[in-house]
Amino acid sequence: MKPEPKKTLVIMPALNEEGRIGAVIRGVASVLSGADIVVVNDGSSDATGAEAMEAGAIVLSHAVQMGYGASLETAYIYAAQKKYDVVLQMDSDGQHLASELPALLNALQEGPFDIVIGSRYAAGGSSFQASFCRRMGQRFFGVLLLILTGRRFSDPTSGFQGLNRRAIRFFSSGVFPCDYPDADVLLMAHEAGLRLGEVPVRMVSRSGGASMHDGWKPLYYGMKMLLSLFIVRLNTSRWRRWKSGLES
Repeated sequence: MKPEPKKTLVIMPALNEEGRIGAVIRGVASVLSGADIVVVNDGSSDATGAEAMEAGAIVLSHAVQMGYGASLETAYIYAAQKKYDVVLQMDSDGQHLASELPALLNALQEGPFDIVIGSRYAAGGSSFQASFCRRMGQRFFGVLLLILTGRRFSDPTSGFQGLNRRAIRFFSSGVFPCDYPDADVLLMAHEAGLRLGEVPVRMVSRSGGASMHDGWKPLYYGMKMLLSLFIVRLNTSRWRRWKSGLES
């Protein structure tokens, strides 16, 4: 018997993505015609919100800029309230390809995973060219995660992910960080008993606009991530309580 279609939501945090976001939304709609699309407009100063609505997305707007993580959390809370079975999250700048969304969706439906990470570095993924410093940072946090979880993640900073209801419930509960959620979220999810997997995906460089990793931001990111990983590790008992609740 063919499995019943899942109620699917595609979420996109967006900050000043006018001129790009409309094409991304239309690409998603052409690939996943049965999915809903939500854009979280994080206090953009341009016409990001209007362009997203014109392209057919539901737009949730922050009055002021609150950060990438806060935008994701807004979308998770919306997904939980509307009882979606699956959330697929992607960037709104064109770096994540709509054509790769079925790979995330299939992995959630066929595998034992609660969270599926789209990896640009896994075998069969894209030959994505990150800067030397960024790639070293990705490898460094990958090694830390290996030490802390016993699991190897080839792309621990990927925001191209799929989540099922268990993961949506967890991430909409107030535990999600407000900015730069990456390796710390994977550690948190692992400690809470969520099952994580990776699938190879293709990615491309963003087509324009400002990256959230420009300037001195990578230095802040590295310091913040180390502190956040330490704090997550200190709260082991909290994640164990979540694990018991999610398994019940």
